[in-house]
Amino acid sequence: MNTTLRNLWVGLKAILVLTLVVGVLHTFVMTGLGQLVFHDKANGSMLESGGRVVGSSLIGQNFTDDRGRPLPQYFQSRPSAAGDDGYDGGASGASNMGPEHPELVRAVRERRARVASFNGVAESKVPADALTASSSGLDPHISVAYADIQIDRVAHARHMDSDDVRTLVNDHTSERQFGFLGEPRVNVLELNAALDLRKG
Repeated sequence: MNTTLRNLWVGLKAILVLTLVVGVLHTFVMTGLGQLVFHDKANGSMLESGGRVVGSSLIGQNFTDDRGRPLPQYFQSRPSAAGDDGYDGGASGASNMGPEHPELVRAVRERRARVASFNGVAESKVPADALTASSSGLDPHISVAYADIQIDRVAHARHMDSDDVRTLVNDHTSERQFGFLGEPRVNVLELNAALDLRKG
């Protein structure tokens, strides 16, 4: 009986110590370090524009009206399969359809025609990221090629010079990570926020 009680007491002390060290102390230290060293990222990389938070620079969003139609004065994000309306952080994921799935093939054809018509370009100029969602469905970036075909439309809708819009695109283009990983990319939310600050 004494051995059993002693073992229970040792086990209880171990649980209390580990809970304190791993559950409280470790969490406190990691949260504190995150706030000190990576304050912006630890708080969701929230982007402010015009004195209000417009979203997180790490999560894409739609730039559409209340009926789901794309707004011509904004650069459009890539499609998203996360949730019913896209970019739902609680439903992150892809469509899980293979490249020959009839639904995906049909969706890509429809998107190609829609994007080409909306931007006034030939269907052959529409890049792949304008047609397919990322694996997370939350990607905030588009390719430089997708941004390029949108420049004239955005400039026309905002009564801006195309070269001024192109300069903003270049300013919000990130190069390959470490100089060799991935492709150059444009953060759509940051670019659209900069456009709003530049021209109402």
